[in-house]
Amino acid sequence: MIEKVLNFIKRQHLFPRKARVAVGVSGGPDSLALLHFLHNTLKDWDLHVICLHVDHMLRGFESLEDMRFVEEFCNKHHIPFEGKSIDVRAYQDVHNISSIQVAAREVRYEFFSEMISKHRIEYLALAHHGDDQIETMLMRLTRGASPSRTFGIASSRPFAGSMLVRPFLAVTKDEILTYCGEQQIIYRHDKSNDKSDYTRNRFRHSILPFLKSENSAVHERFQQFQEFVSADDDLLMELTKQHLNTVIKRKTIGQQVVIRIELFLTMPIPLQRRAIHLILNYLYEETSSLISAHHIQDIISFLLQPHPSGEWHLPGGLQLIRSYDECEFTFQKDSLEDYAYTIPLNGDVLLPTGCRLTALSAKEAPVVRGLDMFLIDKHDIKLPIVVRTRRNGDKISLKGMNGHKKVKDIFIDNKIPIHNRNQWPIVVDATGNILWLPGLKKSDKEAIGKETGDYLILYYTSS
Repeated sequence: MIEKVLNFIKRQHLFPRKARVAVGVSGGPDSLALLHFLHNTLKDWDLHVICLHVDHMLRGFESLEDMRFVEEFCNKHHIPFEGKSIDVRAYQDVHNISSIQVAAREVRYEFFSEMISKHRIEYLALAHHGDDQIETMLMRLTRGASPSRTFGIASSRPFAGSMLVRPFLAVTKDEILTYCGEQQIIYRHDKSNDKSDYTRNRFRHSILPFLKSENSAVHERFQQFQEFVSADDDLLMELTKQHLNTVIKRKTIGQQVVIRIELFLTMPIPLQRRAIHLILNYLYEETSSLISAHHIQDIISFLLQPHPSGEWHLPGGLQLIRSYDECEFTFQKDSLEDYAYTIPLNGDVLLPTGCRLTALSAKEAPVVRGLDMFLIDKHDIKLPIVVRTRRNGDKISLKGMNGHKKVKDIFIDNKIPIHNRNQWPIVVDATGNILWLPGLKKSDKEAIGKETGDYLILYYTSS
């Protein structure tokens, strides 16, 4: 086992000699063996090793005894020790976390992060082993995880300004237990690992023995597969990022990403799946355990549909809002309410959208250019002028056109995104006649060519 782990550390470049290494230790055989291995077996590496332990307070006095046991082990071997008791159930309730295991992992990693900063740790070592690798990969595949999550446990990854490493992925649980026996390491036994309540335990007790009966070195095959697939995925992810730079129109971390659908669909399908995964990671700010490969395929199907508009809802309150060639991924709900404001003469109104409407009286008609300016003959309409949001059945008598046209149809013709339509300013007179859709269309009430000497000039400034 010693040779296997040493070769794995060197081949994977997990950490160098004289590194500052913290070890997450529960008190069980795996983590105590790792602590012993790094501190005693690798003594000639001159590592600075510190032990980190979290009492999750889930098993009462028994879990408190685990912490005392680990601390005594460290005192015996002259290893610096940092331990903390954290009420995981209270944390779970406060943060509304459905799984006690997820809550325990969060508090544990928060503690690790604090200790890494406090002790200037370069590497955090955890005792996941080859059997854990098999279980994890099978569980994720069975659950239908998203592409980058179907792969197994990484041998190393960045964490809290350091590197999280797993030197024991090269060996099995049985090899670790043999090491404990040879080194006379006494360890604690967590009875919850024997229960079939947890998914991992069912895989461990039912499926793993069968695989090992077929091939006693099956953990090596899974580890090799993990490394091959991860290397391939690294390349595909790099290609995905390059394509995604042209696909994303705008983004705000943790809030919104807007993509160009047509460009997205030109990407090869393997890159599309990874692109969705990257977008979700960007918005959730971490990989969401609620998102599976099924969700990612649903998103791609949503983008492929022929209908130009629609909505799709994902776990955690994330929405997809499609409008023509754009699709918005957002947590932001449209909190803006309907509005109606009187535009004062020689004054202005700032709309909730950040746009501004200004009304100025004039004796002479200015040169009117574009759709952001509208000229009114005060004798043709009834004051005051009001700007409001749209209403069902809104129609406008367009300049140079007989009859009326629905405002809804104008929005569709001009491909105005759905989420913008409800807040688009509608300018009406006191009788309710629609005079102008700023930036979009003008009614036949515009006073071009009239010489009355009593004008009202409206200006529209977008945000």
